[in-house]
Amino acid sequence: METYDRIGTGYASARRADHRIAAAIGRALGSAATVLNVGAGAGSYEPGDRAVTAVEPSQVMIDQRPPGAARTIRAAAEALPFPDRRFDAAMAILTLHHWADVPAGLAELRRVARDRVVILTRDPAHVGFWMTSDYLPQALELDRGRFPTLVELARGLGRAEVRRVPIPADCTDGFFGAFWRRPEAYLDPAVRAGISTFSQLDPAAVDRGLRRLHDDLARRRWHDRHGRLLDLPELDVGYRLVIAGRGDGAGP
Repeated sequence: METYDRIGTGYASARRADHRIAAAIGRALGSAATVLNVGAGAGSYEPGDRAVTAVEPSQVMIDQRPPGAARTIRAAAEALPFPDRRFDAAMAILTLHHWADVPAGLAELRRVARDRVVILTRDPAHVGFWMTSDYLPQALELDRGRFPTLVELARGLGRAEVRRVPIPADCTDGFFGAFWRRPEAYLDPAVRAGISTFSQLDPAAVDRGLRRLHDDLARRRWHDRHGRLLDLPELDVGYRLVIAGRGDGAGP
């Protein structure tokens, strides 16, 4: 909560739902009619065709939710104020790495969901992409310390299906891996303001990495090393949908 109380202002404009990722989340939710969105933020991935209740601990984020957004309760994932099996599904979208106690939060998701739990997260075992290999290796180290592994998620959720979520080249949601084909975007302070990774790294390391990226773009060294990416429509940079039922997995 403290992270987004500090950096969350303007988050809604920087982090707009990408329709292809939203469609993947919708497929994962299956036939669920009632959905709890935990760590809901500004509500960018809340499906409009289902009855959604949102949980968000940060008032800064709640204040950015648009008119007509789902009813929001200020609470933490680790202590959801709902009875058992209250919702058909519970979802948590790019939020686990901000939770104080991931196992407790996962247990709460399972407790309140009758049918399934849907989580969008990043696999910390993934090798990352050019930003982490060439300019900010500290970001990969950070992710390995704050994102739960897929094994840890399976331990907390039970049997689960894992689906790759390739990131489109023109992704409209400005999370850390979204700009893999638009390197200039990382030089924009407004873009970085919507990415919590930058606020949690050593500012000197971030400054060094960005100066190196600026220089490599100006001298076209980035293009020499990574120009082949400019022909790709999407890329797997480690994001995963994890879908768990109440004991025996969950299909589409």
